[in-house]
Amino acid sequence: MSADPLNSPEPSHHGPGPVPGAVPGAAGREPGAVEVRRSSRRRRTVSAYREGGRTVVLIPARMSEDEERRWVGVMLDKLAAQESRRMLDDGELAERAVRLSRQYLQDRARPASVRWVTNQNTRWGSCTPAERSIRLSHRLQGMPEYVVDYVLLHELAHLLVPGHGPRFWRLLDAYPRTERARGFLEGVVAAERLPNLPCDQDE
Repeated sequence: MSADPLNSPEPSHHGPGPVPGAVPGAAGREPGAVEVRRSSRRRRTVSAYREGGRTVVLIPARMSEDEERRWVGVMLDKLAAQESRRMLDDGELAERAVRLSRQYLQDRARPASVRWVTNQNTRWGSCTPAERSIRLSHRLQGMPEYVVDYVLLHELAHLLVPGHGPRFWRLLDAYPRTERARGFLEGVVAAERLPNLPCDQDE
C-alpha cells in the first residue's frame, strides 16, 4: 500500500545530525514502528507513507546514518502535517456523507447525524437505522480520504439495507475504490495483530 506517498528532494546542505538513536521531534507523530528502506536506484529523493500500523521511509542507499535519522524526522513531520489536513470535524463529515449519498446512492441515504466517536476500537463505523445516525471511529482520522469515504458509504448503505447480503454489496459496487479501501483496512488490522519485534540494539 502506498496511499498518498510524500516525496521530497534531497537538500544540497547537510546540517548536524540528531543524537544517535533519536528521531527529532518524533513523539506522537507516527502510529507505530518506522521502517527505513534503502534503495541504490534512489538518488536524490526521500519518500514516506503509512503502511498498516507503521511508517515506511524510502531513502537513497548512500545516505549516512545521521542523514537517515534527520530525514526520518523530516518525513514524519510532513506526514503528520498532511494527515492533520485530512481530519474532518463532525460538520464536515456530515457534509461529506450527504455528498457521497448523492453521488453513489442516488441521494436515498439521508442520515440525521454523522459524527466521530472514540469508543469504537473494534469496528470502523456503526449505523443505527432507526435513528438514522452514523458514527465513525476516531481511528480513521488521518487515513486516506478514499478509506474514510468507503466507511461512510458502508454505513450510509446500511440506512437502506440493514444486513450484508448481495443487495448491500451491490450498493457499494458503485464506489470504484471499495476493494482498495477494504484492502487498506485489512492491512491495518493485520499489522496491529503482529507481535512486537525484538529490539536489535542493546538496551
